[in-house]
Amino acid sequence: MPGAPGMPGFPGFPGGRDMRRGGRRRGHGGGRRSRRGDVRAAILALLAERPMHGYEMIQEITERSGQFWRPSPGSVYPTLQLLADEGLITSTEGSGGKRRYELTDEGREAAEKHATTPPWEQIAQDVDPNDVHLRDAIGQLMGATMQVAHAATENQKQRAIEVLNEARREVYAILGEVEPPPVADDEEDDED
Repeated sequence: MPGAPGMPGFPGFPGGRDMRRGGRRRGHGGGRRSRRGDVRAAILALLAERPMHGYEMIQEITERSGQFWRPSPGSVYPTLQLLADEGLITSTEGSGGKRRYELTDEGREAAEKHATTPPWEQIAQDVDPNDVHLRDAIGQLMGATMQVAHAATENQKQRAIEVLNEARREVYAILGEVEPPPVADDEEDDED
């Protein structure tokens, strides 16, 4: 369902790319491409800690980046295959048919060479604090709205609909505003 939390393109929720500074944005102020994490470096860093299966790596990266980077299976699994082809990792069949990956000796050397700031930390450092606050506010509003949907009377639901519709109009109005250019400190002094 488009626009649902956790779906790509829903700002501020896992999978919503436009929450990172420099990410793809719709409407005003966008333009720069989003910075993607280095999946190869992330996999090597995780496997330096312990063996894991692919889905577990995706979960770890998502959690460690504060939900701001969730690599897709379409980027993780081909990278795992490439690392295996290069002799840096091996895999074994685990329970439930899941493959568990671990570093080879060459893989450990490669991981040590790239042992700088983990890619998920780089992504998290690039997050605009206002984006985090916006995401939190959206989540809290959704929580309150769900409470109304489950516990409110018909009259309360109608009032909540009116409040939400008005809030939506006001948020769109903010996007339509033209902000004045910033005034330098020395220009303010000249006016006095």
